[in-house]
Amino acid sequence: MKIRNIAIIAHVDHGKTTLVDKLLQMSGTFRDNEDITDLSMDSNAIEKERGITILAKTTAINYEGYRINILDTPGHADFGGEVERIMNMVDGVLLVVDAYEGTMPQTRFVLKKALEAGVTPIVVVNKIDKPTARPKEVVDEVLDLFIELGADIDQLDFPVIYASALAGTSSLHPEIDTQEPTMNYILDAIISYIPAPNVEIDGGFQFQPALLDYNDYVGRIGIGRVKRGSVKVNEMVSCVRRDGTIKQFRIQKMFGYLGLKRIEVTEAKAGDIVAIAGLPDIEVGETVCTVGKEEALPLLRIDEPTLQMTFGVNTSPFCGRDGKLLTARKIEERLMKETEKDVSLKVRPNDSESFIVSGRGELHLSILIENMRREGFELQVSKPEVIKKEIDGVMCEPFEDVQIDVPEEYVGSVIEALGNREAIMENMHNQGNQVRLSYTVPSRGLIGFSTEFMTITKGYGVLNHTYKEYRPLAGSTVGERKLGVLVSMENGKATAYALGQLEDRGVMFIEPGDEVYEGMIVGEHTHDNDLAVNVVKGKKLTNTRASGSDHTVVLKRPRKMSLETCLDYINSDEYVEVTPHNFRLRKMILNTELRKKADAKKNN
Repeated sequence: MKIRNIAIIAHVDHGKTTLVDKLLQMSGTFRDNEDITDLSMDSNAIEKERGITILAKTTAINYEGYRINILDTPGHADFGGEVERIMNMVDGVLLVVDAYEGTMPQTRFVLKKALEAGVTPIVVVNKIDKPTARPKEVVDEVLDLFIELGADIDQLDFPVIYASALAGTSSLHPEIDTQEPTMNYILDAIISYIPAPNVEIDGGFQFQPALLDYNDYVGRIGIGRVKRGSVKVNEMVSCVRRDGTIKQFRIQKMFGYLGLKRIEVTEAKAGDIVAIAGLPDIEVGETVCTVGKEEALPLLRIDEPTLQMTFGVNTSPFCGRDGKLLTARKIEERLMKETEKDVSLKVRPNDSESFIVSGRGELHLSILIENMRREGFELQVSKPEVIKKEIDGVMCEPFEDVQIDVPEEYVGSVIEALGNREAIMENMHNQGNQVRLSYTVPSRGLIGFSTEFMTITKGYGVLNHTYKEYRPLAGSTVGERKLGVLVSMENGKATAYALGQLEDRGVMFIEPGDEVYEGMIVGEHTHDNDLAVNVVKGKKLTNTRASGSDHTVVLKRPRKMSLETCLDYINSDEYVEVTPHNFRLRKMILNTELRKKADAKKNN
């Protein structure tokens, strides 16, 4: 069977996964009686909820005598390392671009990786049925981006297909009335334009894993493309490790892909994308070869983490109420299991009760925390910190490219907010009453910014950012919260009476009846200092008042905090307590007197 290997790349939410689903449905890969109503490449519950792809997925379809292997890649920059390595496995890419939004920061990021790898591009202008679609201008934007990124003549001669993945229609023309209920235009373009795998059929076996999976029965599984020769299950092979040493192992199992299933195969040939199990500690970028013909392929670059935070055992008075998995040993086991399949994640012990976990960004780490919470873990996590590096004797920190689309009336506020975070404006241009701002910002300045950004733009702004490079340190105060917090000085249940008396002091995070403990953060202060407050105080009853009058207190709605909002919000002397059913903000030092002494010592 002839093979085509492609990756689907795009900015977040431009429709990659929906497009793969439709290609699967319309390619004839499934039997007539198979239930394909809820096909989705996003298999993880969080992926479905948030509508984002977190880990690259492999699938394959049969179409007119061809086996088309498709890799659905993440669009978010935190998972960009995967995109880069996947380019090593494919010969072409489908670049999906929203017919209204056009090229976005991650479009630039993923396309840059594809062009550097020299793969053949096909452009799909998706969501053509949007009332605001502007396909012709978007194609011009894409062409400009190709030129800007230094595409060669062959890459500039890309075919364009106009589609609506959601509706399952496509055509070769931008006019909406030319759309047909088929995805064959895309499939035909893949067969016509994407070259066959550039591999050697004969010669010693050569395979390089670009992605990892993990299975409790066989350990790590390396996913990649066979570069040369062929191999069978149970064959002895050599692995050239990253440090140059050689280790022999037997191939226990091999998997191929068809539709949404991973199928066991007994043989793999040059050009096939397969998963190989047998070496429990196989690493990305190592080379698996025929014994006696050990020729290492160039190592694949693995993106270094840029952000770290401390994961520790929950030490709050409410420990053990919600979760079942509480100990340092359980937390360590879970973190180490995650590193088996996520090469961008690094874990090292901090002390006997906590671990320093480094990742590619806030989203990367918050998704790990969310998964652990759903599995029944309780833990406390610190404020995310950027990882600084010394380069040529100068201390440097990561910077990011930021693109903001915002209505005109909020531009002033956004520029002011970013100015306070050491941001450098690169570009600004108007599109109707929308303004697009381009900035370079220290990653530290973006921690906590998304919440503030949503507030100042009343939810109408769109913020996108992607890692750029390490540069010398920006100002020292970037990234800390300006306002203080209201901290409970008592244990017990919050009362409406106490909360009513504190309303003019700030915004509350809790409601009457919520249980609190000493040191727990219950609200945001209106000033820049922290204030210890009593939220459990009840009204003194006398014989001249009815006890029921307490219920007539009308309180403002408390501010609801999601996990990301909590991580954004806390300062370096605070933790987020994460349990299966609750997020609580707390001070590291719970005792009010001890905390006051520590603050006084710090300020002197």
